[in-house]
Amino acid sequence: MRVLAKLFRDFYDRDTCTVARELVGKYLVRRLDGQLLVCRITETEAYIGRCDKACHAYQYRRTQRTETLFAAPGTAYIYLIYGMHHCLNLVTEAEGEPAAVLLRGGHACWNQEIISHLRFGTGTVELSAYQRKNFLNGPGKLCKGLSLTRAENGLDATWDTLFVCESLADLGLPPEPNPIPTDIHVGKRIGIDYAQEAIDFPWRFYVTEQGEHL
Repeated sequence: MRVLAKLFRDFYDRDTCTVARELVGKYLVRRLDGQLLVCRITETEAYIGRCDKACHAYQYRRTQRTETLFAAPGTAYIYLIYGMHHCLNLVTEAEGEPAAVLLRGGHACWNQEIISHLRFGTGTVELSAYQRKNFLNGPGKLCKGLSLTRAENGLDATWDTLFVCESLADLGLPPEPNPIPTDIHVGKRIGIDYAQEAIDFPWRFYVTEQGEHL
């Protein structure tokens, strides 16, 4: 399937907060076993190593884990939290400048059945109301539904296995049947109580989804 308007490296080679805000509403695409798994990005957070105590590479701390943060913009940085949940980030700014956008949530738009089996081990018909409402609304849920693990850490997210595009039309797919929320909210990031003054940075960007996330 030909992609007409994939986001390339220059999109990510910019201010991290700008990229984080502009990623909301765009479509994350995972090519898996010949199928496209597609979700609309609904929530992001910015992390900037040079000044942000919540960033894994704060003050340019370079370790085996954080090495990917220093890679070219548009690289996938995937790490594990609590020993069980994977989190997908897209590296931003110039190569060597550790910064990235965490993708915190999404709305499944294409091949929802495959995503459901990856996420819950069953099809969408069998899902409870709670499961449908909380389908991909968290970074670990998003990675599980798209089969993203540490094995994909360092992947070029401007290529074919994992990428972002502007619209479903770019993939030759029909538009979403329901209205898409467009008002982007800004707030403090989640789960960074250790980060001192960085707790208050307004670097979380999100839309409010109505109803189910698939």
